[in-house]
Order: sequence, then structure tokens, then C-alpha cells
Amino acid sequence: MRMRRTRNNPLIRQMIKETSLETSDFIYPLFLVEGQGIKEEISSLPGVYHFSVDMLEDEIRELEDLGIKAVILFGIPDHKDSCGSGAYDPDGIIQKAIRKIKDLSAKILVVTDLCMCEYTDHGHCGILDQEGQVVNDQTLEYLAKIALSHAQAGADIIAPSDMMDFRVKRIRQELDENAFENIPIMAYSAKYASSYYGPFREAAQSAPQFGDRKSYQMDFHNGDEAMREIQLDLDEDADFIIIKPALAYLDVIKEASFTFNIPLVAYNVSGEYSMLKKAIEAGLLNEDVIYESLIAMKRAGAKLIISYHAKEVAKWLKEGRY
Repeated sequence: MRMRRTRNNPLIRQMIKETSLETSDFIYPLFLVEGQGIKEEISSLPGVYHFSVDMLEDEIRELEDLGIKAVILFGIPDHKDSCGSGAYDPDGIIQKAIRKIKDLSAKILVVTDLCMCEYTDHGHCGILDQEGQVVNDQTLEYLAKIALSHAQAGADIIAPSDMMDFRVKRIRQELDENAFENIPIMAYSAKYASSYYGPFREAAQSAPQFGDRKSYQMDFHNGDEAMREIQLDLDEDADFIIIKPALAYLDVIKEASFTFNIPLVAYNVSGEYSMLKKAIEAGLLNEDVIYESLIAMKRAGAKLIISYHAKEVAKWLKEGRY
């Protein structure tokens, strides 16, 4: 068989391509800060900005025009404390942003990242004991409060990213008991303790003040463990599963796609984004590598992709470039 027969004609290549990328596959991250009149580029994430809530309108209109259907929100509060109280404040930065986006658009789904690291003065994802260790079960109660506050503000999907044991079950319970049984949970089920998060930690001002997160985020040596984590979250009634990071963890995405019949979300994280952008800027790669990388995530089995590339790729797709 001559395999090249079906590669010779570009129309045939288009007809038989096995994997596609659609604008509706994207979830676009937004970083919200307190204040007014703020739209400031994040130095470690070229083309990505901090927004104050009053500056969201143009951004939401652009996303609508491009056909992007969902955003995921990250908040940077002015006040931080040991229990991350700003995360569940009814008038907190995320709660205000949810209401603003809902006022602006009926076409954009609002996913909220649920974690405490941006809101705690120590930068860890939960409540600490006297030895500086995150206390799992006490943290669950705060995560439930945060989830409920997001739901009350109008969030469409709650995405817990803390990696505490049993948090999906506790959040589901809190939502159900308060008549939010129809709000899905998009769980960061396989979130690795990765070095690819550096630019994000600058963007979200969430770097831990001491130690690291290896006691609760996953060890990157392990793949089978991710399947156990995913199964546990599904048993607790998660509706979507996030695997993070994406490019260095395509094997985990592929294995999960074979093992579980659930919508899989790949998080194309900040380090992956910035590496490609810097390589393109330096002339080492051309920008087609962005699309190729995203196709790899879809080919591995991701249904949706959280990506800082979403807007630029959506423009290319609209132009018929691919």
C-alpha cells in the first residue's frame, strides 16, 4: 500500500484527518485584580493580562466574537490571611467578576478555579497546622464555603484545584444541600507538582512562602496513581476531569481517555505557553507549533483544553488557517 497516495492532495488530507480542534474546545483563563481601570500585561505571560472587573467588557466581547464559549477565573485579592477569607467573601474579587460577566453575556460559561493559595498569606492551598502542614479535613470545610459562594454569585462550573482528599464529595454535598445540585464539578484530579507553573505563580501571586506542594499535588514520576485519583473523584461525583500540565503528561491523558468515559480537560499550563511564545519570539520555532501542540492534546484524548493560546488560535481558525 502506498501511504502517500492520501497525503499528496491537501483536500484529501483535510477529508481524512483524524483529529480536529474547534474554538468551542477552549476554556480561556482570566486573571482578576482589585482596583479600577486596570489592564496590565503579565510579564511572564506575553499577551495575557490582569484585569480589574470594570475592564472586562471589551475582553468578554472579544471572546464572544471569536466563538470562545467558556472562561476560567483566577482572583488576586488585596487582602490575604491564614484562612483565605477573601476566597469566600460574597463581595470578593471572583464573586464580583462572576456577576459582571453574567451581566455582560449569556453566551459565556463561567468556570471558577477553587483554591486557597491566592488568598492565603502563606501561599499554600489550605489550612496549616502548627508545623506548617496543610490539614486536609479542616481545609475541606473552607473549600465548601468557597464553592457555595461561587455558586451563589452565578458560577456555571466549579473547578477545585487544591488536590485535597475527599474535596469533590464535600463540595458536592455543600452544593446539593443549598439547591445547587445542577452545578457541575470540574475536578483537577491529576494535578502534578510541576515546574511548569512558574509564570502562573507570578500571574496569580500564589507562590508558597515556604516549602512546596509536593505533599498534596501529585509526584510527576507516577502515572498509574493518576488513574486512582481520577477514579476516586468520579466516585465522589465529579462531572469533568482536569489533567495538569498537558504537554509533558500526554501519556496520562491518553491512559485516562482509554480508562474513563468522562469529559477530559487538558490544562495547557503557563510554562508550556511561555516556552513556545519565547521560542517563537526568538525565531527558533514558527507559530504553527502552537496549533500542533494543541492537536497533540486532542489526539491524546482531551475533549476540552484550558489554554492561554485560545484567543490567537481562535482567530486562526476563524480565518481558515487550519
